[in-house]
Amino acid sequence: MEKDIGKINKNETTDIVLRVDDFAERRGLTIREFVTSDRYTGFTKSGVKIMAADFPKFKEMINSITEEDMKQEVPVEQPEPDQETLDEAVEKEKEEQEVKVEKPGESEKESLPDY
Repeated sequence: MEKDIGKINKNETTDIVLRVDDFAERRGLTIREFVTSDRYTGFTKSGVKIMAADFPKFKEMINSITEEDMKQEVPVEQPEPDQETLDEAVEKEKEEQEVKVEKPGESEKESLPDY
């Protein structure tokens, strides 16, 4: 017996497929990746099978997750007051790498980078 429950898109070529099936006469919930590409179309080895005997515990664990648990918190990092930003650091590095060459006679020596 195979009963597809649904699928979730993972990326352009891969879906996560949930299905109830019997494999080796053992019923359970299978969660596997299904790939569609030029080289291969079908299930991959990536996945898990929740045996029918373990399904009530699995369902209880899934149902214990709240919407609040799944909200993604994005920390907003503020730079330290004396810490320069990435843009400032890049600009400073560019300035340090610039080579200033004056025309002969305008200065006693030319400014060259230290190697």
